[in-house]
Amino acid sequence: MARSDGSPCEIRLSGPDITEEEVEAVSAVLRSGRISLGPRLPEFERMVAHYAGCQHGVAVNSGTSALHLIVRALEIGEGDEVITTPFSFVASSNCLLFERAAPRFVDIDGSTLNINCDLIEAAITSRTKAILAVDVFGWPADWERLREIAGKYSLALIEDSCEALGARYRLRDGGWARAGSLGDVGTFAFYPNKQITSGEGGIVVTNDEKIAKLCRSMRNQGRDDGTDWGHPSRLGYNYRLSELHCALGIVQMKRIEEILARRNQVAAWYQEALSEIEGVQPPRATEEVEISWFVYAVRLTACRSRAELRRVFQGLRERGIACSNYFYPIHLLPLYREKFGYKRGDFPVAEAASRQSLALPFFNRLTREEVERVARCLREVLSEVDRHSAHSRRVAATGQ
Repeated sequence: MARSDGSPCEIRLSGPDITEEEVEAVSAVLRSGRISLGPRLPEFERMVAHYAGCQHGVAVNSGTSALHLIVRALEIGEGDEVITTPFSFVASSNCLLFERAAPRFVDIDGSTLNINCDLIEAAITSRTKAILAVDVFGWPADWERLREIAGKYSLALIEDSCEALGARYRLRDGGWARAGSLGDVGTFAFYPNKQITSGEGGIVVTNDEKIAKLCRSMRNQGRDDGTDWGHPSRLGYNYRLSELHCALGIVQMKRIEEILARRNQVAAWYQEALSEIEGVQPPRATEEVEISWFVYAVRLTACRSRAELRRVFQGLRERGIACSNYFYPIHLLPLYREKFGYKRGDFPVAEAASRQSLALPFFNRLTREEVERVARCLREVLSEVDRHSAHSRRVAATGQ
């Protein structure tokens, strides 16, 4: 992320938390000579699956690949529809297009930014095969409600928890369940801006042995365990995750509670620093969820247009503060407009959230002083943007 003159921002948007232990673990793999399909792969899979409360884990090279394998394992294909959200990273819909299935979007809840369960049943058709819900920004969706709807209509339930490793959801009986274990099958991702990283990587987690077996086969060219290397059993892909990535991920998983605690602390600093800035709505957890902080995305409630949001971006970057917009509505991306005929206004809550969402610098080693600087700069920029917009409205009103 750079300023308008191309120089790097002084406070970056995100960054991994890497220690000498991770460096040594990766070096040990390099020295071993076994850098793919070795013992660290199943170890990493067991660690993540156990942490999520699932029986099976299938590590792959990205969260996108994990979602794709799930779609194939559930036999979702051409002509099928999957209920999902337009407010997400595009992979949660692209994984359906890979198999010529169609996303059927419903709008989001304006408070959680997750899929609005009240709108799902009206969108179900005879072609609907599954619901794919996303734990947006590490905030779990309403999974018990989603399970009820999926059960009523005999639909598969896919949990995209790529942003939510470590999040928890309170069940109606008072107990807690971790993100990733709340659907029939779930995913996590390990890109460097996630809670933990393996460099690149993702994983399928599930209690369904059949799904796990199919995903494990398809990630390795369609080969089944114990079969001849040159004779795959089904169509597959090279979605393998190397021993280097797994070694890094293992150490990160050993440190996960420390990592999550640091992210909670940074979020708490932001909550305090932003609390009195007019027009800024920080994310707030409820008694029903424990957020696992992926990014720190605020709502700029005073922003009336995407142009105003762009001016906020520009003002922050000019002050050396990296920032980003999460997310652009999927249904308004050119591919989805052209293929499905979506237009502006189809999902107004998601579109409004996109016009107002601002991701601020967020990573484990961000200091309190840096958080306070971000808040000061944001206050200044919002004041400038407000003055500019007020002036523009006066000029438009008077014609001068």
